[in-house]
Amino acid sequence: MRLTTLVAGAGALWLVLACGYAFAAPEAAMPEPRPLGREIPTFQVTIEPPKFQAPAGELTLRQALALALLHNPELASFSWEVRAREAQTLQAGLLPNPELGIEMENFAGGGEFSGTESAETTVTLSQLIELGDKRGKRRAASALETDLAGWDFETRRLDVLTATAKSFVATLAAQERHAQAAELADLAERFFRTVSERVEAGKVSPIEQTRAQIPLSAAHVAQNRARLELETARQELAALWGENTASFKRAVGSLERIAPVPPQEQMVSLIERNPDVARWKTEAQQRSARLDLERANAIPDLTLFAGGRNIQETGDNVFVAGISIPLPLFDRNQGGIAAARAAQSRAREEGRAAYNQAITALATRYRDLSSAFLEARTLREDILPAAGQSFEAANIGYREGKFGFLEVLDAQRTLFEVGGQYLDALASYHQARVEVERLIGTPLETDNVNNGQEK
Repeated sequence: MRLTTLVAGAGALWLVLACGYAFAAPEAAMPEPRPLGREIPTFQVTIEPPKFQAPAGELTLRQALALALLHNPELASFSWEVRAREAQTLQAGLLPNPELGIEMENFAGGGEFSGTESAETTVTLSQLIELGDKRGKRRAASALETDLAGWDFETRRLDVLTATAKSFVATLAAQERHAQAAELADLAERFFRTVSERVEAGKVSPIEQTRAQIPLSAAHVAQNRARLELETARQELAALWGENTASFKRAVGSLERIAPVPPQEQMVSLIERNPDVARWKTEAQQRSARLDLERANAIPDLTLFAGGRNIQETGDNVFVAGISIPLPLFDRNQGGIAAARAAQSRAREEGRAAYNQAITALATRYRDLSSAFLEARTLREDILPAAGQSFEAANIGYREGKFGFLEVLDAQRTLFEVGGQYLDALASYHQARVEVERLIGTPLETDNVNNGQEK
């Protein structure tokens, strides 16, 4: 029998041994997106993303979110990680490769075994047969790891949404601070001219003109600082979609649109939507699947082999077959099973810890949101109007000679401080709102930043 004939016969026998196995492609498994930003297109490696177009002119929050979700490089890397895990699941479900063996005996010896006249040539194919459904369990555990990669992607998606929204709020606040600084510088300039006119008219001492120059210079310094802070905020926002230099001219939105805060109990009921919490159900399933796999690994596998032998001396051909199985006397995968059990228990505790951390963080952010709302509303409705009226009255009274320089300066300083406090309270409100939405994975009822547009 020729060598090719032996190989063909052994190959046919291997097909019989392997006929019970099926090859299956892995299924892509991504968790259902959280409600927050669900409708905004997100980068996926299976979808050709649109070419990047730098935003020009005015920029809305929705545009900023869309740019970040499509072009954020870190989010793209998480998407590729999901594809890599899917490939690993495919690999986990593949059959072990068969082995081809060729063996020649009884040749190149002494006496009658000199040369190759007495040689015996054996060709075999062997196949490892995994028992205990190891391949299915291995594939199931790997598929759940793919699911976890999907949760990692969803977590990062919400992180990008949150970072972009917070950066957008910071840019809006920086724009407002810059405008406020310009307005206050103009106010200081007008007051300085009023003092100068009174000095020229001989109504007040020239020292008051020198004293009025101090808040004017300070206002110009604050205006320049606000301009630099605005440039930094714009650049940090643009960096979220990969721009080295911000190309948009102005962020469009209104920080003054604030709404009453929903009850805390309503938000707590949505905490399960937080991907940091929701992922632990899949994590528990994956740890359980890993334990099943380790238990299956304790079952020894069979190795079957079959082939043909050619006896050169007589010209006869015979078939050979056999089976081997390891004896589990010492290694019964005790350590692997114990480690998988420990990992399962650890996942249970880590899930509880993640839930507690999310609840604690929500309580803190809810407190910040409620406090910022009350502060902003009080400043807007009570304190800011009173400070403006006080300064206007002091300024008019100074021109009429009813008030001294110090009274006007104090009213001006109070107006500046209250305006800054109000802007800080508005920014804190929107920042806390964004963080609360991240924690519950759900937008609150209204969007107060993007001109009424929904996130």
